[in-house]
Amino acid sequence: MENTTFESAGVRCHAWHFRAADARLAGPAGRPAVVMAHGFAGTKDSGLESFARHLAAAGAEVLAFDYRGFGASEGAPRQVISPSGQLADYRAALDAAARLPEVDPDRLVLWGVSMAGGTVLEAAAGRDDIAAVIALTPLVSGAAVERPAPLAAGPVPAAEPGWHRAGTTARLLLAAARDRRAAAAGRERITLPAVGEPGELALLTLPGATADYASIAGPTWRNEVAASIALDAIRRAPLRAAAEVRCPVLVQIADYDRYAPPSAAAKAASRARAQVRHYPCDHFDVYPGKQRHDTIREHQALFLSRVLAPAAASAER
Repeated sequence: MENTTFESAGVRCHAWHFRAADARLAGPAGRPAVVMAHGFAGTKDSGLESFARHLAAAGAEVLAFDYRGFGASEGAPRQVISPSGQLADYRAALDAAARLPEVDPDRLVLWGVSMAGGTVLEAAAGRDDIAAVIALTPLVSGAAVERPAPLAAGPVPAAEPGWHRAGTTARLLLAAARDRRAAAAGRERITLPAVGEPGELALLTLPGATADYASIAGPTWRNEVAASIALDAIRRAPLRAAAEVRCPVLVQIADYDRYAPPSAAAKAASRARAQVRHYPCDHFDVYPGKQRHDTIREHQALFLSRVLAPAAASAER
């Protein structure tokens, strides 16, 4: 693993470059490159390394990065989740990956988890230089955050899927509105905990959310985000972009996901004509140390080996 940087909107983003273990996926123009980032409030040191190393072992170059204002990347204000900004960061990371030595710029792969699982569908839409997309437990519809009961109000039944749903509570809407006004006036941003216990004012408060995030949190992760995401998330609709993705797609769905509704993920997969894998687990059960992790990353490697082998890549064209 090598440290590297690239610029997005004039801000330096920090990334890890994992070199391909061998040339099994190499074609005449070079190797494919996978670009990956984390989901909601996440940093690359929070559970992504194992996925990246496995894909590199399968023959792909891998670039894992932190969004502007998060983790080891530069940028101010810090801890602001901007859906459009994160999409721009993914596009800048794609450009950086295309410039890596021995990389085929026409065989780029987008990898995203949770909120980023929707972002990669948006980033791939309409592009011909994206060779494949992997969306792991993707959050693909902003409408999902509105149903049924807000997490900030306390526990919800495990059978009721949903993400933070915090935008439906008066307290979070008020904090989000205050944060919007602060940003417009150039004042200090209004922040909230990303995760908290049931009943606390935080974005994710399902029972076990704090422990789940703590189990993957890396040294650069901070339990703090700008409150405006409670409003911004409602407007996100990567589901609409799924039909515009032109390359092979793998969608990996956690069937008991309490944060990213499996039904919405399945709808996105259908629109993207994706290969779908189902796992009998919850949202955070896909990470290192959890029972499904090895199977999930093996399915990712098999998918890329199938669609990115030189003969397969030529056939796709």
